[in-house]
Amino acid sequence: MKIVTIIGARPQIIKASVLRSLFIDRGVNEVLIHTGQHYDYEMSQIFFEELNVKKADYFFQINNRSHGGMTSQIIRDSENILLKEKPDLCLLYGDTNSTLGGALAASKIGIPICHVEAGLRSFNKTMPEEINRKLTDHLSEILFCPTIQAMNNLKKENIHNNVYHVGDIMFDAVKKLQKHISLKDFYVNSDLNIKRPFALLTIHREATLKTRKYLNDIIEYSNKVCDGFSIIFPIHPRTKKIIHEYQIDLKYIKLIDPQSYLNMQSLIYNCEMVLTDSGGLQKEAYFHKKRCITLRDETEWTETISHGWNRIWTDHNYLCEPKYIPDYGDGLSSEKMFSIIKNQFLK
Repeated sequence: MKIVTIIGARPQIIKASVLRSLFIDRGVNEVLIHTGQHYDYEMSQIFFEELNVKKADYFFQINNRSHGGMTSQIIRDSENILLKEKPDLCLLYGDTNSTLGGALAASKIGIPICHVEAGLRSFNKTMPEEINRKLTDHLSEILFCPTIQAMNNLKKENIHNNVYHVGDIMFDAVKKLQKHISLKDFYVNSDLNIKRPFALLTIHREATLKTRKYLNDIIEYSNKVCDGFSIIFPIHPRTKKIIHEYQIDLKYIKLIDPQSYLNMQSLIYNCEMVLTDSGGLQKEAYFHKKRCITLRDETEWTETISHGWNRIWTDHNYLCEPKYIPDYGDGLSSEKMFSIIKNQFLK
């Protein structure tokens, strides 16, 4: 059996690392395409090295392109490789331009698609990610859902066949590396001079950065809600550039460079709380039993809200005391996915 996997962003490297290791152990031929959507060393290559994962077989250069330009190049270049490799299955993760570009390329030449993290919906069509994941779901042959709500979302869109609730593959990665994360005294790292107590802040989405007022409101809110301890902000280069252009006063927020996967997980493990506009970090806060505030007007990870771990920044209170979220599974999502893929496609 041959699988072509297409990724392009840091979270996808982490998710793919779990199944990539499993495929090697089980003798599956996986060809990995990295589109270069996150292209610099800190945001890409170090993740492969740190997770001890075999590097990508193909790498594109698509940085500094518009959404349309990026997606069209991914379609063209992915199609060329898919035609060359002739896989039995195209495996895609999440909701990036790489996901949609890969899905369109595979669907046009009749290669079945497997979508990991299917069914997630924020119901905000202004988010490029919402368009990407919705279209990918409707093109996919196998849909692996991390939550029951994701399955229900697909049913409402009349997607019923080959839909499976398997849990969250990011939980697999955290559990696999938990020992390394907990033993890493990152917060006293002499180079960064991070000391407890601190909150962890991340901002990167276009909607957050669109206007000076909105971004400034987020920064002021973060300083206010974290009164009493410092805020550590691993900053995306584009976010740093925009903050500089807007001349926004960060006050007590300490900027640090983008971090590797293990360092980022260690920051979450050691922090008091998480503030983020990221989707994945909302779940990772829960995995480390940290409360989160989502710096957006909605979230696709509604379980984190209903179970008391997360709240939208415009809400003043959490819905309840924090409690266990059964939907995300037991850290064996990859095993469940492999079993389903094997039963349907192994030749």
